[in-house]
Amino acid sequence: MEPTGINGRIALVTGAAQGIGAAVTRSLRGGGATVAGLDVRSGEDATHVVDVADSEAVEEAVARVERDLGPVDILVNVAGVLRPGKVDELGDDDWRDTFAVNTDGVFHTCRAVSQRMIPRKRGSIVTVGSNAAGVPRYGMASYAASKAAATLFTKSLGLELAEHGIRCNVVSPGPTDTEMQRDLWADDDGAEAVITGSLETYKAGIPLNRLATADDIADAVMFLVSDRAKHVTMHDLYVDGGTTLRA
Repeated sequence: MEPTGINGRIALVTGAAQGIGAAVTRSLRGGGATVAGLDVRSGEDATHVVDVADSEAVEEAVARVERDLGPVDILVNVAGVLRPGKVDELGDDDWRDTFAVNTDGVFHTCRAVSQRMIPRKRGSIVTVGSNAAGVPRYGMASYAASKAAATLFTKSLGLELAEHGIRCNVVSPGPTDTEMQRDLWADDDGAEAVITGSLETYKAGIPLNRLATADDIADAVMFLVSDRAKHVTMHDLYVDGGTTLRA
């Protein structure tokens, strides 16, 4: 069934230049929404060049979107960075940059948008987290910690905004065929290695025997921002092919 409550809405998507963010942007537009895409780089789907780690820039961008397009009804936080490395080898800048985008960026956009949603008594916010927020990951402590923080922040925000009729949910992807994922591969057999898993790094494989596509994640986001999920809030929807065994 087609999602309802999207046609004619104004949506704001961060990390819209590529990967999951671009797929979410295209899906929302396909559903009839007018989408403002934010990213640090310009692109077909990124209409506003903004660093979500910069709170003033985010505030200015949200004000501009509301002035030019109308009230934002849907916010999807996708912007993220991954700096892999064991803790004893991780630099201070890697840690700070990871949290600046993955956690601070979510706070900046949610604050700017929710302040405007509250008087209108409507809205839907989805943060794209990671299944790494729910299970320990070898060599990914900073990424996992930043996503865990963003996940619990979004759920807590959902509790605060529930009385205003605003829903806040999380989509937690597993390995997804994006540029970020491919950057982790050592060779052309990277996809197969991810699907199989690794005993050496205590990483489970993917029971469904396939990588997710960006569109798979976008489909989950589309459900949660639509009226099909009008009684769903503070939920964390794993889209990982069973990788975490929902631990």
